This record gives sequence, structure tokens and C-alpha cells, in this order.
Amino acid sequence: WGALAKRPLDNKVGGTGQAPNGQKMLCGAKYGEREMPKHVVFLVPGFFGFTQLGSLNYFRGVADALSTALRARDIDASVVECATQPTGSIRSRADELLQQILAHPETPNAEHLHLVGHSTGGLDVRLLVTPGVRLRPGREEEQIGQRVRSVITVSTPHHGTPLANHFTTLQGRYILEILTLLATSKQGRIAVFAAAQSLALVARLDDWMGRRNTMLDWLAEGLLRRIRIDQDDPFWHFLRQVASDQGAIIQLTPEGMNLFDAAVTDRSGVDYRCVLTAAPAPIANELGEMLHPVGAAMIGLFAALHTLTAREHRHYPYPQPQPEVMRALQESLPFLLDRRANDGIVPSLSQVHGRPLAAVVADHLDVVGQYKRFDGDRVNDWLPSGAPFGDAEFVALWQRIADAIVEASA
Repeated sequence: WGALAKRPLDNKVGGTGQAPNGQKMLCGAKYGEREMPKHVVFLVPGFFGFTQLGSLNYFRGVADALSTALRARDIDASVVECATQPTGSIRSRADELLQQILAHPETPNAEHLHLVGHSTGGLDVRLLVTPGVRLRPGREEEQIGQRVRSVITVSTPHHGTPLANHFTTLQGRYILEILTLLATSKQGRIAVFAAAQSLALVARLDDWMGRRNTMLDWLAEGLLRRIRIDQDDPFWHFLRQVASDQGAIIQLTPEGMNLFDAAVTDRSGVDYRCVLTAAPAPIANELGEMLHPVGAAMIGLFAALHTLTAREHRHYPYPQPQPEVMRALQESLPFLLDRRANDGIVPSLSQVHGRPLAAVVADHLDVVGQYKRFDGDRVNDWLPSGAPFGDAEFVALWQRIADAIVEASA
């Protein structure tokens, strides 16, 4: 696998990472002649995840925050953002993750590998590290697994999410069929292109009316104005990936995860930690956004997602943590941590696996940097949950994750 580790990745599976010298890098890019770090941390995105789409970044600011925290703890580490198939089966995603780890030039010389998975990315990581797993011929999985020191899952549906059941309904399948049509036909691309340009125009008109730095502004700046009809545009490649493999949708149901948890075991010697997220119940706390059609639609979407996610499957209840663990988690939250608590995508109690590292008041995307900021960057929440999550909470969370990496490396 040493030869594989030196093979450069193509752009399809490449991702950006944060080098210890503060420079961004591609997953698979080289640092020249500098000494290779002893630690490599791989960030794995979740369902519908992408590394870079237009100017939109999945792990927004995470590589910087985690690299800074590790340097402050005297850990020489490279933080690498990986790409996976957006809706592909967990096995396919884990195999693609394995390819990227093997292809990264620092993997052969790193003494410690750390895998941090957000959402479905946490399941990809667990499967890859499972003793005896066979994703492909050979022993690469075992060779990598033996050098993993920590597995940290963030907002991961270890016991499934009711939202996955929704996408198995006739209505959910219809939505995915539309995505397939839009990605694979010229007529579909033209229709999306026209709609994107129209929305971008609305964003400009919106600015003239005094509404600046809204979600629509950020989306127009980061993606809508960049879309091209050309079928090679990265946006269409992303949609084609969604259309080609949607295996994770079935696997993320509580029924599917019940089988996953029975078959996927933890590796001895690896420190398994988890971060739980829980958002407040939906309320109309963003009155300014409610007065705007796009803002009102986003708030309504979150309310619908939160309500659907709160419906626990009666035949597949979430395992209950030990009383002392439950008390510690509850102390971090201002509302009840029960079976209805969720982050808008994943039930909070479904996120427990291994030792809980933190329980955070945040929605599903806040923790990867997709929250409202006031630093001049044109961004708003994808999930306007009203959770009080900002820069201080973001930095504190990734410092705690850095602490877990340090502890696992001792």
C-alpha cells in the first residue's frame, strides 16, 4: 500500500486541508521538503456532504480552528478535509475514504491517525476501522486501522434518524428522481441555470431594499452565480453523484442502523468519542428573517425537519446512556434531553457512541461552521434554529476535540 499512498488523487476525491504552516492543501498534495508530521487528522463530511462546491466549504473554518488548537497543545498535525459520495452507501463512502487516506503522502510516515466524522461521516469512519472489515481485496483496511488512535463522531446517527424513513416514501423518492433528471439532462440543466440566475438577480434587488448579508446573498455569491450549463460544471457532477447512488438513505433508517450496529464493532486500542448536538424547539425567534420570503421558508423548513426528527421509531428505540452519563449530558443543555431532542436532522440520543465528549446546544450544521457570523462574511445559517451558537462556542468545541486527540495520542 506504500505505492498507493504516493499516488496523487484526482479532483473528484480531492479535498482541502490545513497544513501546520497555515496553508491550505489538497488531499493528496505534498508539502515539499518539510518534515512530515507525526499526526494526521482526517475530517469526513456527512450525508449530502461535499468538500468544496463553488466557494461553499463543508467544514467551514474547522481545519483552521483544529490546527490552531493542536499547535497550542504542541501537537504537530496535518488536518485534511476528505470528500465522499454525497448519498452513497456507507460501504462505498468508507471505501472512498480509505482511498484518500492511502493516497495522502503523509499517511505512511504518520505515527498516529485520527478520524473525525460529521453526521454520516462518523459511520464511514466506524466501518473503516472495524476489525476484519473487507472493503476491497488486500489488507489495507487493517494496516490503516492499526494506526488509528481516535475516532471522534460529531452529530452522527449511530442509531438512525427518522428523516431517512421520510426519503423512502413515495414523496421522498420523487424528490430524488427530480434531482436525477436535473443532473442528467440538458433541459434540466438549463432550467436550473435559469432559476439560479433569477435567484441571483433577486438577491441583488434585495440588497437595494436594504436587506444585505442574508442567506440568499451568500448562496448567490457562493454558488448560484457560478453555475454553468456545461455538464462538466462541479455542481452537475455533485448532482450526478447523488443520482447514481442513494444507498445511505435506506441504511440511515433506524431499521438499517440496527443491523449496522450489530455488525460494526469497535477496534481495541482506539478511543471512541462522540459529540452530541441538540437544538431548541422551533420558535419564531428570527422575526427579521420571518418578514422575508426566503428567511421564512428556511425557518419553516427547520421547523418541519425538527418535528419529523422528533418521532422516535416505536420498534427501534434509542439506547439509554448510563444514569451518570445522562446526568452529565443534561447539565450542558438548558432543555430536556429526551427521546424527542434533536438537532433538526439527527435525534440527540441517537448520536451516542463511545464516550461522550460534549453535548452542545447547536443545530446539525452549526458545529461544522455553518452558523450566522458577523465578521463581514456573507453567510447565514442553512438551518436557522435559533441555537445560541457562535464563534466562541465553535472554537471551544474544536478545542475539546483537540484535547481528545491529544489524550488518545498519549
